[in-house]
Amino acid sequence: MKTFPVFILLLLLPITASAAPVTVNAVGDIMLAGSGEKTFRRLGYDYPFAATAGILGQADIVIGNLEAPIAVAGDEFTGKKFRFRLSPKAAPALKNAGFTHLTLANNHILEFGEEGLRQTLDSLEKQGIAFSGAGADLAAARKVLITEVKGVRIALLSYSLVYPEEFFAGNGRAGTAPGYTPLFTADILEAKKAADYVIVSFHWGGEGLDTPKPYQKSAGHKAIDAGADIVIGHHPHVLQGVEFYRDGVIFYSLGNFAFGSRSSKADCSIIARITLDNGIREVEIIPLNVLNREVRFQPRILTGPRRAAVASQLNRLSREMGTLISATDGRYLAERDIKEIANR
Repeated sequence: MKTFPVFILLLLLPITASAAPVTVNAVGDIMLAGSGEKTFRRLGYDYPFAATAGILGQADIVIGNLEAPIAVAGDEFTGKKFRFRLSPKAAPALKNAGFTHLTLANNHILEFGEEGLRQTLDSLEKQGIAFSGAGADLAAARKVLITEVKGVRIALLSYSLVYPEEFFAGNGRAGTAPGYTPLFTADILEAKKAADYVIVSFHWGGEGLDTPKPYQKSAGHKAIDAGADIVIGHHPHVLQGVEFYRDGVIFYSLGNFAFGSRSSKADCSIIARITLDNGIREVEIIPLNVLNREVRFQPRILTGPRRAAVASQLNRLSREMGTLISATDGRYLAERDIKEIANR
């Protein structure tokens, strides 16, 4: 029988050694509206996850970035061009797909105001899906969440470094956790006191850019310097490289996942599968086809030459960061490129 993680608030408890390996599956942006809305309404909200739910559910923790509120009402924010709102039917579909945790710190989650955010939080709580990165005020948005699975405590934190600034939470103002260095470093230091591992999510970078901006690298490094083990990035909608830094790993952008857009630029992405066992034991890359004119808003696991092409693309993006993506026993693994590091 599959056991599900129990979510508890931050507690200052003694750290325990890993009792057994813990696996984390992480994907990028999820947005079940926009150009895909007619398809989702006609075929159901389980449809976009039908080809990947089996593999997602093989992990102990499954993380994605929910890039729109789940709401039926709220004051629409008209100060930006693209605005989205998801049907309440999306919440049970996310649960059915295997998601245990959703990050909310992004540039869309407040598009229907405080009420839209409140309805989102209520919907996720009813499904037993944990969330981080947004709340009724700054303290709630920064709240550390501890997931306990197999006797291992894993802290999760999420931050946005993307405008509009009006979406950032404040004292007495609902919103997202802003990714300011003093905030996230302080939060990570506290989380590390209570957890065996710390996972940090950043919404950052430039849309359509396959290379991280300097501030992404700076924030990612500072997060790991403060005690993070895994840094997960999204917002560009395309893949960016993978970097091993100190004892941690940074995914600068995982690209889109189930996303209601017809963009031809967002054509591939990955599931990042990380195995934790007294540190990061293994990082596996699972290439996906997310080109919606082909997959009709249902991400598919790639095979054959196209699978190899995505791995090759990610390898090219990662090599200058000292990371090698290689085929091992029919899987693609990310590892430190010792030769590249030595030649720097």
